[in-house]
Amino acid sequence: MPSIEGGGVEKNFFLVCNYLVNKVNTLKVLTVSKKFKKKFNKSIILITPSSKKWDNFSRRIKYFIAILLLIKEIVKNRDTIIFAFQANIYCILICKFFSVKVIARSNTAPIGWSKNFIKRYIFKKILSLSNIVMVNSLQFKNDLMRDLNVKSKCIYNPLNKYEIVKRSKEKSKKIFSKKNKLKIINIGRFTDQKDQLTFLKSLNNLKDEINFEACIIGRGVLKSQLQKYILDNKLSRFVKIINFVENPYPFIKQSDLFVLTSKYEGLPNVLLEALTLKKFIISSSCHTGPREILLNGKGGLLFKVGDHKELADRIKYYFFNKKECKKLLDRSFKSLNRFDYKNNLFKYYKLIDSLKS
Repeated sequence: MPSIEGGGVEKNFFLVCNYLVNKVNTLKVLTVSKKFKKKFNKSIILITPSSKKWDNFSRRIKYFIAILLLIKEIVKNRDTIIFAFQANIYCILICKFFSVKVIARSNTAPIGWSKNFIKRYIFKKILSLSNIVMVNSLQFKNDLMRDLNVKSKCIYNPLNKYEIVKRSKEKSKKIFSKKNKLKIINIGRFTDQKDQLTFLKSLNNLKDEINFEACIIGRGVLKSQLQKYILDNKLSRFVKIINFVENPYPFIKQSDLFVLTSKYEGLPNVLLEALTLKKFIISSSCHTGPREILLNGKGGLLFKVGDHKELADRIKYYFFNKKECKKLLDRSFKSLNRFDYKNNLFKYYKLIDSLKS
């Protein structure tokens, strides 16, 4: 995992590593991001650069450094299995060159990059070279087969409900000021993929129709664009932006409604976390994950990607039909057992174990 940045993929990475260290002979984690050292079990051997300065460099630079570290490690020990959580293409090529077994965990649905013909061709050819391709939703698995003719294994993200509920009780500042307003929250990186602009456009449509407060939590290159939209449309008294926090659960707990506006995903952890805290969800029906998590709309409300008017209608529906929506929430909450962290972590181990011989 060359670049650890604190998102959903990273949460899975920490869980998987700390589980596997007790199941395999030796577990080594190769990363350029040294600042997350405390997240790992002390029995894990970290392969990192000697200097911390690389933490401040771009992801591409970190990939390059990680490639050098990986080659050095493989040369020392050919009798190993590589599990790539990131930089799959580079990792697979290196492993094939040295005849080392490799599992590639693909994190983002093909729709996010397959429109580029060159990328599509490269991913199709190289992913098929790995011993196993792993994905985190059934729709993702189907998309890979349909779009790239690549077979894969599906293992859901491991969800530790106990830990989420526990951390949601930690002290935090209040992000909503009034009790009698609908409290809406959105959490994600400020990138084109997460599409918070669609969220803001829907709120702009609603500001004269219902009483609400909204909060967007995250960080990223599009923060200034979002702030400009809020100012230009006089939304400052309705919407606030809060910088990324390591523990967002107390903030989710304060809300009534969680909204996801992504253009594409893998299996968004944040929806599983919101459901764990019994928050109703309105999500884009993007590939992949939300539709699967929300039981094809029987466990929450879905809207077309980028359609801010439909999203506004869905928020308004929730505002006036909370009893009906609670039935949907109860249904999706009961279905969370699919993502139980013990069951799914064991599946990770079995996947690795299948390559030992």
